Amino acid sequence: FFECTADITHLTKCDVFREIGARTPLAVRFSTVVHARGSPETLRDPRGFAVKFYTREGNWDLVGNNMPVFFIRDGMKFPDLVHAFKPNPVNNMQENWRIFDFLSHHPESTHMLTFLFDDHGIPRDYRHMPGFGVHTYKLINREGVETYVKFHWKPTCGQEALLDDEAVEVGGRNHAHAQADLFNSIESGDFPEWTLFIQTMDPADEDKFDFDPLDVTKT
Repeated sequence: FFECTADITHLTKCDVFREIGARTPLAVRFSTVVHARGSPETLRDPRGFAVKFYTREGNWDLVGNNMPVFFIRDGMKFPDLVHAFKPNPVNNMQENWRIFDFLSHHPESTHMLTFLFDDHGIPRDYRHMPGFGVHTYKLINREGVETYVKFHWKPTCGQEALLDDEAVEVGGRNHAHAQADLFNSIESGDFPEWTLFIQTMDPADEDKFDFDPLDVTKT
């Protein structure tokens, strides 16, 4: 469940945040982004972090990744991005040259690449993985006043990742180690927990920056 721990009713009328202590049932889905279901969980790959809130007003899906930015800013290029990252249809293998050939023509992807190839590029497991809504959303209060917002999930047990040599060792023992860790932790009563943080901005300030705050390649 999600429990509201701060009063933000001056920013939003959303049922999830209606009052401190309000609890909302939810479901969370983790996934690898590029590779198929059942692929090793130690691959250097963004992770999906999707949360479905079952509110009194209906379902709210907050879909995101474990990294705060994305490769491209133009949604029209998304199919090409997917084709570059997915396995070659001829040999069914992912090929780095196809990935970097595409990204080399999109310099805005550099920010995302610094996250993917830094020390946090391979999450240790799902319990130690952050989540981000990536996109900028709007909160609307009861007076109709809008506020830009980004959502950030921070694991209460801390963020941890695997280095390349550790990933080889862990993946060699169990290619589904993150699922096993999550299941075993829940079974033993050590429930995973994340704190939801919000990053807000007055829409009137949007043009005061030297970059577009709504650009998903920026934080």
